[in-house]
Amino acid sequence: MPTTIMRLLILAVLTASPGVNAQGVRVVKTIGLALANEAASAAIAECAGQGHAISAAVVDPAGHIKALQRADGASPHTLDSSRRKAYTAVALRLDTSAALGIARKNPEAVHLGDIDGFLLLGGGVPIRASGEVIGAIGVGGAPGDHLDEGCAAAGIAAIQGRLK
Repeated sequence: MPTTIMRLLILAVLTASPGVNAQGVRVVKTIGLALANEAASAAIAECAGQGHAISAAVVDPAGHIKALQRADGASPHTLDSSRRKAYTAVALRLDTSAALGIARKNPEAVHLGDIDGFLLLGGGVPIRASGEVIGAIGVGGAPGDHLDEGCAAAGIAAIQGRLK
């Protein structure tokens, strides 16, 4: 009888462990709300220091908004452009300026811009932790995509030491 009870206990422990019944479940790293807000704020501050009023959006790996901030004086359209740039960067897992370059060189890739929610303009940058994309930041509103991208990079740099 004690052997049967021991076997049942072992079976119960094995079937309750996460790895046994969770074969189809993935663990996905994602950026937290506090870091997302901090990155967006840092991007806005960087652009403000250059005299540009912008919006910054941070999305999770699924493209859902984690943080969306609009600087005082930023045009209303910058909210949507920053969100779409972040979405594009996380979906493609590369900077939107690089995606734009690919689309310009590859006739088949030109239709990437037709995908709902995509925006092929510089200013979207994936956020990585240990080599894995955990979100993306998008910036819109500076007078030039390279400026948007620089401010997005500054947003990531502000939190980089805490991305693990």
